[in-house]
Amino acid sequence: MSSPSKRRDMDVMKLMMSDYIVEPINDGINEFNVEFHGPKESPYEGGVWKVRVELPDAYPYKSPSIGFLNKIFHPNVDELSGSVCLDVINQLWSPMFDLLNVFEVFLPQLLLYPNPSDPLNGDAASLMIKDKAQYDQKVKEYCDRYAKKQANENTLSDESEEDEVSDDEAFSDRQSVSDDEIAGHADP
Repeated sequence: MSSPSKRRDMDVMKLMMSDYIVEPINDGINEFNVEFHGPKESPYEGGVWKVRVELPDAYPYKSPSIGFLNKIFHPNVDELSGSVCLDVINQLWSPMFDLLNVFEVFLPQLLLYPNPSDPLNGDAASLMIKDKAQYDQKVKEYCDRYAKKQANENTLSDESEEDEVSDDEAFSDRQSVSDDEIAGHADP
């Protein structure tokens, strides 16, 4: 059996060698940003998000911390913190999952199949339940305003040290929802 640090290295390398743009933070592999594209044939199509990933020391036995850095309108993503309410990451994580699962399966499924009955964003959940067409329109407006490739290029590829500090601070601020609070939003 390989050690957690070897597994972490392998998973990060697999993610870097895939089609995702991965940018390490502070020259380490425990924290990094990943460019994530909205799934095709969804209101999120065309959106490009910067997703912050933090790997705990116990990874893969403990789940990664995942948060959207640019705004997204979704019932299961806190609009202010970017925290994600997703059972498979927050409660059902298993060492058999890896980082590619997060970006190729879990996050796309989250965007394709929101759960308005278990919201972190009550406004998004309420609008989705009351008027799906208006919800879809608002999702597209957020994509146009906050999640366009051109808007993210500078922050992903050409960050200055000042920008990196502000990204770190922004992520810390966005992590105001604790794991326990997130767990409270999950189905039992």
